[in-house]
Amino acid sequence: MKHTAHPSQRGAALLAAMLTVALVATFAAGALWQQWKSIEVEGAERQRTQARWLLIGALDWARVILREDARAGNASAPSDHLAEPWAVPLQEARLSSFLSALPDGTGASVDETKLAQQVLLSGQISDLQGRLNVTNLLQGEQLDAATVIAFQRLFDVLGLPPAQLSLLTQGLAAAQRKNEASPLMPQRISQLTWFGLTPQTLNILSPHITLLPTRTPINVNTASIQVLYASVPGMSLSDAQRLVQQRERQHWATLDAFQKALGRSINLSDAFSVSTKFFEVTGRLRMPQTMLQERSLVQREMQDLKVLWRESGSLQ
Repeated sequence: MKHTAHPSQRGAALLAAMLTVALVATFAAGALWQQWKSIEVEGAERQRTQARWLLIGALDWARVILREDARAGNASAPSDHLAEPWAVPLQEARLSSFLSALPDGTGASVDETKLAQQVLLSGQISDLQGRLNVTNLLQGEQLDAATVIAFQRLFDVLGLPPAQLSLLTQGLAAAQRKNEASPLMPQRISQLTWFGLTPQTLNILSPHITLLPTRTPINVNTASIQVLYASVPGMSLSDAQRLVQQRERQHWATLDAFQKALGRSINLSDAFSVSTKFFEVTGRLRMPQTMLQERSLVQREMQDLKVLWRESGSLQ
């Protein structure tokens, strides 16, 4: 005897089949999404790793330039100025243009060349002794009066409130005491916010100040108009502008030459120089999915170069 399925049973079976198909489709879509996401993350991480390696190469390139500059200069009377090769920024250029300059004329496989055409590299070497050094504000455990005056003049010409300078000097003095209540001593300019300086103040100050591990003289060949005005006692802003214009035609090989251009006799030997030991190297890579920047502090003693610190971060 033949039995026919009840309509409700057939409907339940069809619904179960549809739910099964929906679940399978959902799980498949989820698996595909996770796989795609994993591939994307892996690709982005691979690009960041490649970028870091390329930036190491950019740092090595900068060190070669600084070493060759020292080798080509006068070892007994060195001078550094803005007409030297190290001072020319590397404008953004495709990595493929560097690879094509290799001796074999190719420098990479087809896939690598295709990627290199999408990678843009730029960089810059900056003389950090062309800026006022925050470390100079301290002389032992005391504030250095001459440097405080220089910072006061810099804050004034930049239109910054004196209260911000007070926070800086008080914070440095407190950090130097090194007791349990003392704040930490900053190692980077950005860390001066620990003393209460605002990001707006630091944004204006940053092109004109630095924070080096030791006290340093100011290189008169690379200092900005504002830094010359602030650091040279009795200098007017118009005199600083005149000296920078004169320097563009011919740098000063000695401090005596600078003093002659200054037109008056002041003691420059301790606080000023015509050469530099500390440089900042900045490299930036722009890739399809990543933009990475790296800054390094390089110390040069004759032809010996040492990287004191490096820091990098993604700009996207």
